[in-house]
Amino acid sequence: MQIKTILLTGANGEIGRGLITHLSDLADVRIIALDLHAIEEPLRSRCYRTATGDILDAGLLESLSAAYDFDSIYHLAALLSTKSERQPTLAHRVNVDGTLNLLEMAMGQSRLQGREIKFLYPSSIAVYGLPSLEIKAAAGAVPEDSHLKPRTMYGINKLYCEELGRYYSSYYRQLDAQPPKGRVDFRGLRFPGLISAATVPTGGTSDFAPEILHHAAQKEPYACFVREDTRIPFMAMPDAIKALLELEAAPRENLTRQVYNIGAFNPSAGEVVSIVHAAFPAVETSFSPDLRRQSIVDSWPQDVDDRAARSDWGWKASYDLNRAFSEYLIPGVVRRYRQPRAS
Repeated sequence: MQIKTILLTGANGEIGRGLITHLSDLADVRIIALDLHAIEEPLRSRCYRTATGDILDAGLLESLSAAYDFDSIYHLAALLSTKSERQPTLAHRVNVDGTLNLLEMAMGQSRLQGREIKFLYPSSIAVYGLPSLEIKAAAGAVPEDSHLKPRTMYGINKLYCEELGRYYSSYYRQLDAQPPKGRVDFRGLRFPGLISAATVPTGGTSDFAPEILHHAAQKEPYACFVREDTRIPFMAMPDAIKALLELEAAPRENLTRQVYNIGAFNPSAGEVVSIVHAAFPAVETSFSPDLRRQSIVDSWPQDVDDRAARSDWGWKASYDLNRAFSEYLIPGVVRRYRQPRAS
C-alpha cells in the first residue's frame, strides 16, 4: 500500500481538526500538521508529526520539505477577516506571503519528485464586491467570474492568492528556455459564511448568524449588527470539511476550474432569528446595524452559483437550512452550554 503524506497548515482550526480526524482514520495517509500554536492531544496522536511554527518561517518550511515528500497540501492557516481589517500589513504578510512560501515549497517538491502536488486552498465570498443593494438583488446567485471587486483586506488577499495558484499551476516561470519540470495542482474553494456548533464565534464579519445562535443558547439577549433583511450564503462546518475532501479526491481531468463556489443555504438574518427563537423562545434578539460591518456584508452576494462544482465533482451540501439547525447546530450548542464549567 502506497502511503500518502499530507501537510496541513492551520491545524488547530476547526477545519484542520475535522480534516485530521477524518484523514487519520485512513490506513494509507500520514499527516504532518503545522500550526502557530502547539497541537494538543488527542489531535496530536492522530498525526505522524506535528510542528509548531509560522508559515512565514522559510527555514521551517525548508526543513519540512527536506524531510517529507508531500502528496497534498491543505493550506488553512490565515489571518481572518476582522483582524485583517485592523492589521492590514500583517494580513498581507500572513495571507499572501505565507501562501507564496507554501506554493514555492509545493513547486520545489513537484520538481524534485517529478509529479504534481495537490494544493487545497480555502478562499471566501469576501473576494466579491457588489456596489449596491440593488445590484446585489438583481445579481442573485453570483458565478465565480463576476463582481470580483473586494473591499476588505482579507478579500483582496484571498483573490490575489487564487491568482497566485493559477500562476503556479499554469504559468510558472513561463519565460524559461526549457519548461520547468513539475506542477502545482491548485484547487480552491470559495467558502460562504461557516457556522459551527463546536466553536464560539469570534466577531467575524459573517458571524451574525452564529452569534444569534450562541447568545440564544446561553439565554443572553443579543443585538444583531446587521439589518433583519441581510442575506448572504452560509454553510454548516461539516460540509466545509466534506467539500475540501471531495475536491481533493476529484480527478483532475474532471475539473474545469481551479477555484469553485460552493453553496448550501442563504437565510436572511431575520430568518435565522425565527429558527433560533423556535428552539429558544424566551430569548430576546434585536437588530442594531453597525454601519461599517453592514456595508461590508452588503457587498457580498446574497447567494453563489455553484453549478460548476455540482457538475465537475458532484458537490452537494449534506445540510440544508432546516437540517443544519435542527440536527447539527441547535443540538450542538445545547450540549456545549449544558456542560459544567471548569471551576
